[in-house]
Amino acid sequence: MVDHNKDSYYTSSMYLFIEYPSWISPTIFSGLPIRWYSLMYLVAFAVAFLLVWKQIKRKEVNLTVDEATTLFLYTIAGLILGARLFSTLFYDGTGYYWTHPWLIFWPFSDGQFVGLPGMSYHGGLVGTTVGAIIFCKVHKKDFWHIADALIAGIPLGYTFGRLGNFINGELWGRVSTAPWAMVFPDAPSYSTGLEWVKNFADTIGLAYVQGEMLNLPRHPSQLYEALFEGIILWILIWFVFKRIKKHDGFLLAWYLIGYGFFRFVIEYVREPDANLGFIIQLGDKTAPIALFESFLNISMGQLFCLLMIIVGIVLLYYTKARGIRLEVKRMAKMNRGKKKKKKK
Repeated sequence: MVDHNKDSYYTSSMYLFIEYPSWISPTIFSGLPIRWYSLMYLVAFAVAFLLVWKQIKRKEVNLTVDEATTLFLYTIAGLILGARLFSTLFYDGTGYYWTHPWLIFWPFSDGQFVGLPGMSYHGGLVGTTVGAIIFCKVHKKDFWHIADALIAGIPLGYTFGRLGNFINGELWGRVSTAPWAMVFPDAPSYSTGLEWVKNFADTIGLAYVQGEMLNLPRHPSQLYEALFEGIILWILIWFVFKRIKKHDGFLLAWYLIGYGFFRFVIEYVREPDANLGFIIQLGDKTAPIALFESFLNISMGQLFCLLMIIVGIVLLYYTKARGIRLEVKRMAKMNRGKKKKKKK
């Protein structure tokens, strides 16, 4: 049976699961609207910039530090715009922002400053790409070359974004019996009047009164994402793919494939947005979104990830063919130069 007086964890004869640490607060200073999540965004940008700067010092990218700073201004603006637009227009689910577009970037609610709650990763990726394209057009840079330099630093910076989600106690995973599963205070509770809730509580030895609302332990999916979509993907790109890169655009393509794959898999243990549920539900149609019941139940995030993987594969072949064409042109130009020298 469960001792509800324990603050840090619950135990039963077979299972151990953790409560969200009570000492973590989403705000940095009490009474001020400055949140750790916002600070993590700044840390993420700083980490990505430092990694681009490192590539500049190694002469791996055709940018100056001033140009890199300008590039980040373009891409950060694109990220915020894209992330917010995707979040409100595709993930909201109510259609409210389609009819009230002037509120998409309005940071107040009921007279209180709330910032811009709700930012979509996939929208941020699209916005960042558009920002980079505009920068390259204005400053006459090769997009694929610049994109590879950015991508080499983004995953490690992204790690801090997901840690910010964890500190906020948001984007939690699905209900789980894993010993490291965690009870998030803001996650929805479920009535023990539901059969699946009773069965789950009985499985983990959680005591309850019939009809009681229970906040059940969940996968800390934010930490999974920080590890796989952040640290591991960065290690692969920085230490493996950079060394075997043979043409510009190679790192971008593998980033799309790698992130899409990791995120698609992790989405099976991350709870979909309640207002959207499963976009494709070919498995058990009565399954609650809080439980993993079928690989055939697909979320909005997974659809975007599949699109990322497809685009990444296409880019892998497109940029390879482009690299070959550029190499052929370069060799032809060199041969013409040699012939001119011989004539002289």
